[in-house]
Amino acid sequence: MNQVEMIKDLTAIVGVESVMTDAESIELASRDYIGFRRYHRSDGKLWVPKAACVIKPKNPQEVSAVMAYLNENGIDVVPRTGGSSVTMGLEPAEGGVIIDGSEMNQILEIDETNRMVTAQCGTPLEYLEEQLNARGYTTGHYPQSLPLASLGGLVATRSIGQFSTLYGGIEDLLVGLEAVLADGSIVRIKNVPRRSTGPDLRHLFIGSEGMMGFVTEVTMKLFEYKPENRWMRAYGVVGMDKGLAFIRELMVEGYKPAVIRLHDQYEVAELMGAPAPDGHAMLLFIAEGPKSIADATGAAIAALAETQGLLDLGTSPVEVWLKTRNDNCANIDKNTRYLQGIVSDTTEISGNWDVIGKIYNGMIGRLHTEIENLTFAGAHSSHSYLTGTNIYCRFIFKADKGVDYVQKDYMKVVSIIMEETLKHGGSIAHHHGSGKYRTRWMPEEHGTSYLLMYKIKEALDPKHILNKGVLLVEK
Repeated sequence: MNQVEMIKDLTAIVGVESVMTDAESIELASRDYIGFRRYHRSDGKLWVPKAACVIKPKNPQEVSAVMAYLNENGIDVVPRTGGSSVTMGLEPAEGGVIIDGSEMNQILEIDETNRMVTAQCGTPLEYLEEQLNARGYTTGHYPQSLPLASLGGLVATRSIGQFSTLYGGIEDLLVGLEAVLADGSIVRIKNVPRRSTGPDLRHLFIGSEGMMGFVTEVTMKLFEYKPENRWMRAYGVVGMDKGLAFIRELMVEGYKPAVIRLHDQYEVAELMGAPAPDGHAMLLFIAEGPKSIADATGAAIAALAETQGLLDLGTSPVEVWLKTRNDNCANIDKNTRYLQGIVSDTTEISGNWDVIGKIYNGMIGRLHTEIENLTFAGAHSSHSYLTGTNIYCRFIFKADKGVDYVQKDYMKVVSIIMEETLKHGGSIAHHHGSGKYRTRWMPEEHGTSYLLMYKIKEALDPKHILNKGVLLVEK
């Protein structure tokens, strides 16, 4: 369709103040924090396809009208809110439209009786938490992207927070939602504790990465906010295998500290500014909630640690982590490492207890031996369950030979992580969403169930206008 005509029509729908066509607005809305193209090239050109415009609707009705128009004319669209993606999930289609929900940012209701909070999709999570904390509440959701993230994107990417062992992921915290489908239909999933009325329709949108619809409103659970009741401790453990076994024992016994983190020896050296003692990995624990529960959980952790001869490191490492845990996200635009000629990024996966150690050893071993320009590779476990845990791999490599070279080397690192994970039956994405750079592995990830993804897509977005390239290998 003629872009001039399209922009004229969209302006008539939402008003001239809500349609951005300038290069800077389009570039900002297209930004993805994936490591290999986090910043400008020296020639100032975008590394992504150029969208025709950015639309900033003021309410769900405007989203509906815009979506209906784009669907009728077969125009590609990428939904967006906080823009903290690190997986190419926001990459627009050439000549397509970006719908940015950041103007819909109101807290609509704090329901203290039913312990729920309802807010619009563009509400920043950090702002929401500040408002709730002041009233003695929390969502319990603390992703590293807290300084950047908004509610709609957290739902769309199936986000998880650093206190997830107690509170769960976004799928556990979400009560209900409102969303706009590709054809402009507005659908609402009501707020109730549980239903037995067919499939759970929330999950059509949780983790959908904007390819099933545009989430416009979110209702989350509320918890008592009592940080003064926290129990915390750090321990040294010889090797990741023993550390993972320790976490498994806690989980199968039924304990639920808010935070369980296991950093390997490479990350310990970086976090502590010195080599890890005798190759030790480091466990960090925080228990919170009612004081009696937090104290009992802490006592059980301490007793098990003493029985197994773990090295007691006190509370200082946990206190440091609490203060610095969001620094990488808060400073992401400072270009520090990029200006030093290196690329730094992460990839997170998950696996069952019987294979997670094999996945970790396989990926770290291969990265250290197969990536010639690697300057760092380490990992930690930070989200644990009765059945298994995640591994969050961090890597840094030299990158001074141009974007094409960097992208090739970046994907070489990612490929090793994907291959080792799939070899042992793990999942190739734990909480960042899959974006577009992991789509090639989706058939192997889902196996025979993958056809269901196509069937749902055909039902909700038969013209395939929504966020083309995520989750589905285009046929």
